[in-house]
Amino acid sequence: MKRIAATLVVLLTFPPTDGYAQTWLAGKHYTVLSATQHTTVPAGKVEVMEVFSYACPACNSFEPTMNKLRQALPSNAQLALLPASFNAREDWPMFQRAYFAAQALGIVERTHQAIFDAVWKTGELGIVDPGTRRLKRTLPSLQDAAGYYARIAGVKPEAFVAAANSFSVEVKMKAADAQIVAMQVPGTPCIVVNGKYRVEMDSLRTPDELIELVRFLVARESKH
Repeated sequence: MKRIAATLVVLLTFPPTDGYAQTWLAGKHYTVLSATQHTTVPAGKVEVMEVFSYACPACNSFEPTMNKLRQALPSNAQLALLPASFNAREDWPMFQRAYFAAQALGIVERTHQAIFDAVWKTGELGIVDPGTRRLKRTLPSLQDAAGYYARIAGVKPEAFVAAANSFSVEVKMKAADAQIVAMQVPGTPCIVVNGKYRVEMDSLRTPDELIELVRFLVARESKH
């Protein structure tokens, strides 16, 4: 989660301002990536991507803002999610694999919020011991995730594990890791618009500012 967590506390707790920045500046509010990344949305759509992890507490706290952003996007914009794995100590690689397995099985939209809840609310896939507030000695396994997906989505655990260990998921994981490096993602959550503009979360004070900046970048891409 790196340095973004503190920024998100500000984003989620500061009261709304009366107005937004009149000028969004490259190099301050957003970064133009040196290499434009491939997008996954249909032709004619502008991709708004969140780089995240289910095991990232800041990403969990950011979900209300993501829901607000989803509702505020213009019709030609579409959200996409890219799970990160760079924090192995907190089980991120397992959750990345589980996300891509759920995507391959066509259940990811139904299970997305439930996995966050399983990690941070019910603790069924929790990475933190509620008593000590420290990382658990034994973190959730892929089999644990498969059992949970079976309960919430009706997918047989063996089918989930098979999908998670498939060649196609391995390819997606490697591609995600390479893309995150190429985009120089400083931490999670991170927003990237159309594979070209990385939002500088530290420059923003409220969820409304984030939404306005994303809408500005979407409008900029819509002109091309």
